[in-house]
Amino acid sequence: MNRILAVAFVALVAFVGCQKSEPGGRGGSDTFKVVVPAMSTDVKQGEIQTVRVSVERGADFKQAVKLEVKAPTGLQVDPGSTTVQPGDKGDVQLKITAAKDAPLGEQKLMIKGTPDKGESAETEFKVTVSAK
Repeated sequence: MNRILAVAFVALVAFVGCQKSEPGGRGGSDTFKVVVPAMSTDVKQGEIQTVRVSVERGADFKQAVKLEVKAPTGLQVDPGSTTVQPGDKGDVQLKITAAKDAPLGEQKLMIKGTPDKGESAETEFKVTVSAK
């Protein structure tokens, strides 16, 4: 029984572990995706939470990707903009700070990945703000 539960848990984590954007880039294997947390990230008013965002590259995608984050009022993201170079692992740690008076409830952050050439990729992820 424990083994079945463990397998089910691993499958669930694999299924909901991340959310990916539509492909950007030029097409085929010359594409990339922006990968964000699939589950809402919880942060309390006046506190900071760190999340991992990554650039998943196709086999032939060798461009730098500029990531830009748009946050709603009451949330600040650091860095708000960064570039992932072709040789980089692709992971970026974002620090999300909720203001002391940030609106409570679910908020949406937009992340746009723009390559040197080709189409951009955009996705969103949710942050739930709660009282301290």
